[in-house]
Amino acid sequence: MQQYSLHNRNRSRDKKCEPSRLCRVKNTFLQNLFSGAFFESIMEPVISDFRIIFERDPAARSWLEVMFCYPGLHALCFHRIAHWLYRRELAFIPRLISHLARFLTGIEIHPGAQIGQGVFIDHGMGVVIGETAIVGDNTLIYQGVTLGGTGKQTGKRHPTIGKNVVVGAGAKVLGNIEVGDRVRIGAHSVVLRDVLPDNTVVGVPGRNIPHNPQCSILPLEHGKLPDVEGEMIRSLLLRIQNLEQQVEIFTNSANQESK
Repeated sequence: MQQYSLHNRNRSRDKKCEPSRLCRVKNTFLQNLFSGAFFESIMEPVISDFRIIFERDPAARSWLEVMFCYPGLHALCFHRIAHWLYRRELAFIPRLISHLARFLTGIEIHPGAQIGQGVFIDHGMGVVIGETAIVGDNTLIYQGVTLGGTGKQTGKRHPTIGKNVVVGAGAKVLGNIEVGDRVRIGAHSVVLRDVLPDNTVVGVPGRNIPHNPQCSILPLEHGKLPDVEGEMIRSLLLRIQNLEQQVEIFTNSANQESK
């Protein structure tokens, strides 16, 4: 009986302690919410995301249009809040916010993804960014881009994107790879290996094109991406033409000698 009464007293004591624990968690959450850390984590990046749109999109005419008609900005705003909650070890609410953002914008960003400031998701429909992905500052992402993982391994399994990177429409960057700063990824390219800074990636699978210092291309000039396959075909045709000319010369000389 003494053990039973002691057990009941411990249970009642635990029940009394539970509200105080919840109060401590609530107070910590509210302190973080109204502190400067909340502004630095959410509001400053959102302001940077808002400003970069006017630099990157010539169709942006007014702040009202950008605020209400750009789903990429909306998705990033939702993600900033979800990521802030995710870092405080809340599981369900951040995923719910991410799911609502996907329903409203067509852009799916896992709350665990780390996204820098000044990121612009243009159009955005079909963009998927995985849990352990890292996106650097001033990155430009077009519609249909996937920053995904490969296999079922845990831990870091999504790509790390550097600063000032341009990821073309429909491009897939897969696995725990690193994409350097100022890299340009062509539309519908599939990137499976690390990319050095200032390089360009095109093709399936993606082929790295080294940076040419003499050729400076603006980030939005997608029509000036190198055509690797076209250049290869042209070089083969030129080689075949040279071989045909040599065969013709050899045939003509042989005919003259036979006469």
